[in-house]
This record gives sequence, structure tokens and C-alpha cells, in this order.
Amino acid sequence: MSPAEVEHLIMQGLPTAEVRVQSADGTHFEALVVAAVFAGKRPVARHQMVYATLGARLGGDIHALSLRTLTPDEWQHQSAA
Repeated sequence: MSPAEVEHLIMQGLPTAEVRVQSADGTHFEALVVAAVFAGKRPVARHQMVYATLGARLGGDIHALSLRTLTPDEWQHQSAA
């Protein structure tokens, strides 16, 4: 599975999100997901929202997924620092 395919799946489930995915081997992925729907949610809930977009591919085609989930305000604050 390619990073572009993972990005596409996440964006289908979270259409207003900004998504960036990287992978060196096609099974271990790192994703940055910036979405307003994360506001007020704890990291675990945010990750569950992303996992839901990937369904059965998680643990199958996607062996491991490292997530960074931020709101647009959090992203802007981190980018400015």
C-alpha cells in the first residue's frame, strides 16, 4: 500500500482534514492529520477517528501506523514555534 492510498482513505473519512503520510516500506506508516473535528477530543479519540477511516487495512496492509493528530490551531502554533 502506498502513502498516497493511505492519505486517500483518511481523507475520505475525514474530508476536511489535511493529511500527510510517509512510509519507507509500504507497511509501516507515519501520518500527520490536521482536522478541526479533533477540537475538544483527547488524543485517543482522535486516533480512533483516524483508525476508523482505515478499517480492516489496519493490521493487514498497514502493519503499523504512527499518528500525529492536531487541530488547525495546534498545527499553526507548532509551525510558528
